[in-house]
Formats: sequence, structure tokens, C-alpha cells
Amino acid sequence: MNLTDMTWPQVRALSPATPVVIPVAAIEQHGHHLPLFTDSMLLGEVIRRVSEALPGDVLFTPLMWLGNSHHHMEFPGTLSAEPRLYLDLLNNLAENLLQHGFRRLVFINGHGGNDNPGKQAIFELRQRHRLRDDLLLLFTTYWDHSQPREGRDDFVQDWMGHACEWETSMIMALAPHLVGEIANLEDIPSQYGFGKAYRGWIMRERTTPGHIGMPRHATAEKGEYLFNSFATGVQQFLQKVIDWPGKGW
Repeated sequence: MNLTDMTWPQVRALSPATPVVIPVAAIEQHGHHLPLFTDSMLLGEVIRRVSEALPGDVLFTPLMWLGNSHHHMEFPGTLSAEPRLYLDLLNNLAENLLQHGFRRLVFINGHGGNDNPGKQAIFELRQRHRLRDDLLLLFTTYWDHSQPREGRDDFVQDWMGHACEWETSMIMALAPHLVGEIANLEDIPSQYGFGKAYRGWIMRERTTPGHIGMPRHATAEKGEYLFNSFATGVQQFLQKVIDWPGKGW
């Protein structure tokens, strides 16, 4: 069910136990070969496939394209909400839905930079409503619900990068006319030398052209496989949300 297609009486008639999914992504640079809207396009397609598989069980809000992308601001075209503003935006979206009576809220993310603030927003939300024991408040990223390399040996990367083999393959499957030349793009590994310590960073420290990974190995066939794998994983995750008994860890 898409919130944008419904009237307010139809929304009011829904069970409070109906899971509500809020997709969140970004508009930011994706190297020399992918469009700025890549993260939002990819998450939107995953959500479209999931919503078709769960037509009457889950309520989907419109995708929010404004993300926390300040680490990309040296690259023109990037649009970003500052971290505290982004936290407040997620908090208020959730509060709107709680006011309407819903009890199971799921942020599904499509941009790595949203991960830390998204988890913090969920933490803050739960503390404000700490006396309630009927809430399920979740933040998750779509590519964490699948292991697409299992059973295949043609993927060069084994992780989701930025404008990488995986994302490039998915855009090639979804909108090939938006993909630039990839044959001569350099491989940029995701290197880190400080173990489990978290380092503050900005994107230009890690990459000059804007991508991380090995996009020259992308194919449209890989992209379709990735879409199917990720959509299946998210669908299975949401089934757990649907099946939650209403209380308990």
C-alpha cells in the first residue's frame, strides 16, 4: 500500500499493527559515470519490488531523497542535510506516524551516510517513548539483508561500495542510458589502516574521481540479480516485522 494513493479515512482504517516503511536515500555525487540520484533510484526500485510482493500488508511512505551527505560536499551537485537537521527530520517523520496510531515503524535506507544518524534517530525516539512496550522502531539498510555473492563467482567485489561494481550494475539494469563510460575507470579499493577505530572522514580523502570499488566490472545482468537478491532479503525481513507478536525483544 502506498500512502500517496490513499485518502485519510483509508489510512485511519488501517490496523495500528500495520508496518509502515519510510524509505530514505540521498542525492549526491556518484563518480564520473553514475547520476546524482543513484541511491534514491536503487532504493526506489528495491521498494517497488517489495511493495508488489506485500501489496496489502505494509504501508509505504514516499521515498525521502534528502540524506546526510556532507562528506560528499566537495563534489558539485550533492545536496545534503546537516547531521542534526537530518536527525530531527527522521525523528519528526516518526512522530507523525506515531501520532496517527501506528506502532511498527521501519526506516529502510539506501545510502551509507544515513546509517549512523538513522540509528541515532531511532535511539532518541525510543527514549522519548520509553514507557510504551508496544512499539517496534527499526532502521536498516537494504543491502544488509542479502549475500548476493553466495553461489556466484563472477562478482569481483564482495561488498557494497560507492558507485562501485554493484551500484553500477544496478543502474545499468534500471536505466542504462544514465551510465557513462566505465571501461577505463580505475579500481579504488576501500582501504583502512586503523582497525576497529572509527575515523572521521570526507569522501575526497578516499577517492579523487568519486567512486570506490571496481565499476568497470559491472554488467546489467549482475544488476538484475542484485535487485532480485536485495528485494527478496528485504521482503523476508519485513515478514518478520509483520509477524512480530506486538511485545517482546
